[in-house]
Amino acid sequence: MARSIKKGPYVDARLLRKIAGKRPESAAPIKTWSRASEISPEMVGFKFLVHNGKDFLEVLVSEDMVGHRLGEFSLTRKFVKHGGKMQKELEMKKKEAEIAAASAAKAAVETKK
Repeated sequence: MARSIKKGPYVDARLLRKIAGKRPESAAPIKTWSRASEISPEMVGFKFLVHNGKDFLEVLVSEDMVGHRLGEFSLTRKFVKHGGKMQKELEMKKKEAEIAAASAAKAAVETKK
């Protein structure tokens, strides 16, 4: 459910203080635990290190992210692949095919020289 219009968006005051007067391209990444903070237009271009419960993941804020929360871009759960033995065999075959294609392309480039 969205926050009421009367209250306005929640943006952590500390984050606004940290980016005040800085230029996005020259500023170091800003470390934060405030996952609930909404991304405002002033934050565009800045890099944030958002805590996911274990690590700090780097998030580069773009114009498309305005209005979303910082926590949406720092996932807290790690997906473990399904499959098992059959899945490993399929991945190995795919990897071997990629290596063969890369070596064939490299050989074709060398023969043209």
